[in-house]
Amino acid sequence: MGIFAFVLLSSSLLPFFFVLSYAADSIKKSESLSESITLVSKHESYALGFFRPGNSSNRYLGIWYNNIPVRTVVWVANRLNPINDSSGMLMVNSSGSLVLLSQNRTVAWSANSTKQALNPIVQLLDSGNLVLREENEEDPENYLWQSFDYPSDTWLPGMKLGWDLRTGLERRLTAWKSPDDPSPGELSVGIELHNYPEIVMNKGTEKFFRIGPWNGLSLSGLPDLLKENPVYTYDFVINSDEVYFIYNLIKNSVISRALLNETSSLYERYIWVSEDKKWSLYFSMPKDKCEGYNLCGPYGNCIIGDSPICQCVEGFKHKSPDTWNPDEWSKGCVRITQLSCKDKDKIGFAKFVGLKMPDTTYSWVNGSMNLNECRVKCLNNCSCTAYANSNITDGGSGCAMWFGDLIDIRQVTANGRDAYMQNVYIRMPASEEVNHKEEKDKQKMKVIVIVVVAIAVVFGVLLIPYCISKRANFRAEKMENNVMIDQNIEGQSEDMEVPFFTLATIVIATNNFSSYNKLGEGGFGLVYKGTLIDGKEIAVKRLSRKSGQGLSEFKNEVILIAKLQHRNLVRLLGYCIEGDEKMLIYEYMPNGSLDSFIFDETKAKVLGWSMRFNIICGIARGLLYLHEDSRLRIIHRDLKASNILLDSKMNPKISDFGMARIFGGDQIEGNTNRVVGTYGYMAPEYAIDGLFSVKSDVFSFGILLLEIISGKKNRGSFHLDNTQNLVGHAWKLWQEDRPLELIDTCLKGSVIQSEILRCLHISFLCLQQHHNDRPNMSCVVMMLHGESSLPKPKELGFFVGKKSTSSSENQSSSTNEITITMLEAR
Repeated sequence: MGIFAFVLLSSSLLPFFFVLSYAADSIKKSESLSESITLVSKHESYALGFFRPGNSSNRYLGIWYNNIPVRTVVWVANRLNPINDSSGMLMVNSSGSLVLLSQNRTVAWSANSTKQALNPIVQLLDSGNLVLREENEEDPENYLWQSFDYPSDTWLPGMKLGWDLRTGLERRLTAWKSPDDPSPGELSVGIELHNYPEIVMNKGTEKFFRIGPWNGLSLSGLPDLLKENPVYTYDFVINSDEVYFIYNLIKNSVISRALLNETSSLYERYIWVSEDKKWSLYFSMPKDKCEGYNLCGPYGNCIIGDSPICQCVEGFKHKSPDTWNPDEWSKGCVRITQLSCKDKDKIGFAKFVGLKMPDTTYSWVNGSMNLNECRVKCLNNCSCTAYANSNITDGGSGCAMWFGDLIDIRQVTANGRDAYMQNVYIRMPASEEVNHKEEKDKQKMKVIVIVVVAIAVVFGVLLIPYCISKRANFRAEKMENNVMIDQNIEGQSEDMEVPFFTLATIVIATNNFSSYNKLGEGGFGLVYKGTLIDGKEIAVKRLSRKSGQGLSEFKNEVILIAKLQHRNLVRLLGYCIEGDEKMLIYEYMPNGSLDSFIFDETKAKVLGWSMRFNIICGIARGLLYLHEDSRLRIIHRDLKASNILLDSKMNPKISDFGMARIFGGDQIEGNTNRVVGTYGYMAPEYAIDGLFSVKSDVFSFGILLLEIISGKKNRGSFHLDNTQNLVGHAWKLWQEDRPLELIDTCLKGSVIQSEILRCLHISFLCLQQHHNDRPNMSCVVMMLHGESSLPKPKELGFFVGKKSTSSSENQSSSTNEITITMLEAR
């Protein structure tokens, strides 16, 4: 079938320059594809044509999605040899080969077909695969050449990632150098061929991330990744002809792709969300520091959550115990007891559960041996340091053995799916031949029993009056909160006014609350990333059963956010109350919280002054809306850097309204016997006397301003002499006319001096000791965008050092007996 019509269409609004046409899905030997024509697959899923990436003037032949409005290229032919004019032409030459010609009929690219075609036809399939085949071939999948064998940066459903052992062909993903340049970058991913093949991501020639070998059920480094999900299925095939990894979509209506991103150094999976008309990130790898290749060195076990994260496998000790720091981690660990090959009776193997299989470069595999035969063979070889089942299906089979030091180990979890975990047996002195997981569990249980009994004996008598007192306080607090809610919302506490999500829906969306989906942890529980069946990304705040946030506070947060609509407030999508579970479902913020940027030396460099100023103004506008422009007057009471979330464009959104309070239209302040919030952000009148008002939030905003400007936390000691916090240090520099010394060092070169000094001045006005002296947020917003002179700040609140702290301890106690709840970032 030939070309029957074409229409030229271009738009400067699109990220790529494309030439589109109405076309067939194939060309024959006598036909060609020029700059003004595209091929479109049979069901119009994909298109093939010429395009210009980003701001580049070069032109390339590529394949892109034809059925979505965002032009997304998935394959490029001439990555290494762009065409610099509009002379490009794709054709099948006289010898039956597929070639791309540029100016003067020079070959810019050609398909590496090993067979000559008699009646060739080039066809674009609905899978996104461009194929060359004989026109009358009875077997429709007998291709002479296919683009799926030569992937670019995108992995499509049905595309094999791996090796054809018969021809030596490797199918490997390679990232674009940049959005303007599709030539191969440093980042690539493929299957490393040796006795125990595994998927490896490389940066240049160096290993960057190793997923771990296939164990029959999953990849050993990511046992939780491949469990059942509503989007796709995976399969790993290894035989004498091929070794490859492949995935397929469960529903044909879903559009999904995997991408290697050179900019972020990540493998990313996206799903197209038709409602939002955008690509939504489903997951990415590597996810944490432990996934970096061989971070902890030989026999080092990387454990996220431990400090330091690099620990030695039991039976080993740090090679450099006096300098065990991040710079020394790669030196790894050495045996505590050296082994000798002469006396096998003194040699054994310790069983370790939940470890990512070591690097398999120096490994040996036999698929027919059982585990006992594997043990004997490893024991009889002095160079064998560990063994395991190579396949864990049906109870386990096959033998995998390692030789030399064991590297790139980490602790992994399968979130209850223990059948996906692979045991590894490490060579040890016979006296240490134990199951370390079971032994640990026994020791932990003994400690728990002893502690529980001791607590019961020592404090049992005190528990009864404590519980009575606690219950009385809880009832009083509940009455106070209920009165506030009833007065201001008039019975709508039961009518949440937002969609209800079932627990089953949330479980599927978060992969059963997978640790890989965990976004953060705070005083009220965990936050998970989730993806709904339609591809929409969500953030799920799952309240801990031990959380201080009860049902009334939960409903308070739902009711508040349901009524609040502002671009600088996080949007609540729904809630879930089922059994003991209480969850809030928010819009997902891909860039996380503000504190993860400004307090991180590496990520802080991303936030130049212009971006930080936009964030400051956005927070101010959000607070102004809460205080004055919303239907309800809201006092947040826990404004801090970790409660400011950043969307994909780094726009700030205020979150976490669990401790917010509602005021009537003419009410300006309140009093509480239960002070809640975060130390370091509280206004003095609130922390000391329990008085809160809109000016309490203004004080917290002043602290945030200082932290954003300086990149330092206010909480705890700031100055080297350990006598001042951030507020005290900033005020001292201001009075000594040295304010620029406070500015984050990574801002040098991007700072507008007048603007940053104005922000610093505003922060001091917000931090004044007496709340009546502080401006309201409407004034703050005007001051941020104005150029008029600002009033001189008076005495600041919380300007204390060592001496003042000690003297305050001798003051008489307040008439109000209060508790300051110390909350960490949520």
